[in-house]
Amino acid sequence: MLSFRDLSFSGRSDFAPCFYDNGAGSSNGNMGLFSISEDTSVGTHVYTLNGSDPEDEPVTYGMTFDKGSKEYFSVEPKSGNVTLIQTLDREVQYEIVAFVTITDGRNNLKNMILLKNVRVFITDANDEKPEFLDLPLVVDVPEDIASGSSIYRVQAVDRDLGSGGSVTYSLQSTPSTKFTIDGHSGALRIRSGESLDYEVSRTHFVTVVAKDGGGKYHGKYQVMTSTAIITINVLDTQDSPPVFVATPYFGFVYEVSVPGSEIFTVSAKDGDQNNPNTMHYSILSGSDGFFSINSTSGCISLTSFPVQLRNELYELQVKAAEVGADRFSDYSVTTVTVRVVDLNNHPPTFYDENGPQNRFELSMYEHPPEGEILRGLKITVNDSDQGANAKFRLLLVGPSRVLRVVPQTVLNEAQVTIMVENSSAIDYEKYQFLTFKLLAMEIDTPERFSATADIVINLLDTNDNIPKFSSEFYIARIPENSPGGSNLVSVTATDPDSGLWGEVKYSIYGSGADLSTSAKVAQMTSRSSVSGRFACFYKDRWSVVVQARDRGSPSFSTTAVVKIDITEANGLKGPMAAFLIQSRDSPMKALGLAVSIITVMVLVTIMISTIMYFRNTKSNRITPARHIIRRRPKEPRCWTFRLWFGRSDLSFGKFFTDDETRDNTNHSSPRAKPPAPSAPVLPPPPPSERLRSVPTVSGSLASRNTSRSSSWRTSKSTDGTQRSGQNKDGSGISSTLVSELKMRIEQKINEANQGYYY
Repeated sequence: MLSFRDLSFSGRSDFAPCFYDNGAGSSNGNMGLFSISEDTSVGTHVYTLNGSDPEDEPVTYGMTFDKGSKEYFSVEPKSGNVTLIQTLDREVQYEIVAFVTITDGRNNLKNMILLKNVRVFITDANDEKPEFLDLPLVVDVPEDIASGSSIYRVQAVDRDLGSGGSVTYSLQSTPSTKFTIDGHSGALRIRSGESLDYEVSRTHFVTVVAKDGGGKYHGKYQVMTSTAIITINVLDTQDSPPVFVATPYFGFVYEVSVPGSEIFTVSAKDGDQNNPNTMHYSILSGSDGFFSINSTSGCISLTSFPVQLRNELYELQVKAAEVGADRFSDYSVTTVTVRVVDLNNHPPTFYDENGPQNRFELSMYEHPPEGEILRGLKITVNDSDQGANAKFRLLLVGPSRVLRVVPQTVLNEAQVTIMVENSSAIDYEKYQFLTFKLLAMEIDTPERFSATADIVINLLDTNDNIPKFSSEFYIARIPENSPGGSNLVSVTATDPDSGLWGEVKYSIYGSGADLSTSAKVAQMTSRSSVSGRFACFYKDRWSVVVQARDRGSPSFSTTAVVKIDITEANGLKGPMAAFLIQSRDSPMKALGLAVSIITVMVLVTIMISTIMYFRNTKSNRITPARHIIRRRPKEPRCWTFRLWFGRSDLSFGKFFTDDETRDNTNHSSPRAKPPAPSAPVLPPPPPSERLRSVPTVSGSLASRNTSRSSSWRTSKSTDGTQRSGQNKDGSGISSTLVSELKMRIEQKINEANQGYYY
């Protein structure tokens, strides 16, 4: 596809500069294998020339063209950037020949130049409209042509490639049109049920629209159309040899066609326009029995289903003969090429033994071996199209990397195989069923037809799990005097399997002959009294092994250790005792409780002390002018108010008189009250009662007696002497203060006595 011509001119340099090679699609190098779309805009940077000099001399680039040819590109000497400077048109020129050069930076006497001849191919864009051939389109049709006959074959050519170069035809609808056209072949026919009449209309005008298959132009998809007017002249008669109209003829058979479908209609006319003869059509050869032709209309029809056609191309030799007085006197022969075309009209389809299916179901045990084939699934996938239209890919959509499908690419039909890729993911305890989507999608077709099928796998359980205890070991505590049958501890083991495989039974191993457990309920009990074999002095700790076993065949089992602590019997009862026993192995719990109790007691003590302090401070508050001197009380005497005064003092005599008939009145106080009546002697107080005592002021107060009046008078007479004596002792208590205190004490004593007797 590319040709290179290397020219080197050597000066004094040992090595010439060279271009870098490049591959297809590259835009950097020597422009080899370079192509450019014809819709590329002028001024676009399309390529970069790139090379080097062995002596590391700076290189410059250039580009030249043949003399007289158009220069489409320009090159920036330093960077090598190639820019488009002329509009491209593939339909005018599909390749450009240019010469690219690379030279080092020395003078003309020493430079080295490398010259390469490159060919730049111009790729197609949908920039051309269909062009009608044989314009103007004029058709002469005899008026006696049969209804449905082909009268002309419209031909339009689109110089674009691919879908942009394919052309389809249609007629602009008019209310009174008598014609129809085949969209693929362009064959113009008389509409069924219509006829031409030379005497009514000698000329008809039909507008034909030619449309290409569409394509991209400047990055956008566009469809180009053209129109042409066909002039149809109706002839009266004709006697010349028949002439086929609009040759050559091409017809197409599509896979959706059925027997009797029209493929193409040939048309021949008599040369004698004024007195034409009718035509008789026949197929001479090439049909292989699959095609037939209408003898009068020239319509070629299919006689079999397309699947029975053995070839993709058929060439039919069709004869058109005039029917006249001499019976098939003149005739003509033409070739009709019929191509069998496969349409992509069949999506992939999944089958089983009963026909098309979109759901496949299978039951299997969990954890199959990796690589195992799911033989219960018999799946076949098929695409009834041919060639590239029948190529599709298989995908399995579902939980990742659990299953895989084989094959992954299919042409026409294949048996689908599904294999296990990850056995551990197929677990009954996680999923009771697995659902996958089997997807078949076409690869190289614009339609990308696809089909899906549901794969449902119902998992069956196996005994693949071992019973598991809730703990690796258990601790039980029991007093040494516990009776037989006492519950020690409950152990629990679970097995996630289903049915009998998930049922767990328990048993005891080790030195636990006097212990028992239920096979179904893991409640461990003692058979005999603990005070016997399990007495604390014999052994204070036991260890037994409990086994949990499922009911599978074979079965799985696991064990756990139960440590039994035999605690000493004690008289502690209640919650505190239970707590202390439970805290034997957790001393921090007991320590925390002790700290909490001590803290509460300290707080309560502080609170009570504070309250007592403030109460005593308030009760002992006396004005600064008065002073109280407390003296040690003397031995008590048995007086009437012995219950209220714990001891007596003879010093009270100075406050009382010996006269029982005198009023017990404090004359110096305005709050004087009449004396209380004499009361009988009280019985001695109970031992539990505390004797009351009254604090003394300037001495002790004696119990009340009958000689208070005389004592009071005596104290009056001796008041001066005592006052002088007190002053000598330094007490400093005035007689007024003593009298007032005496009066208040007597009032309180009287009130207390009244409350006692009543």
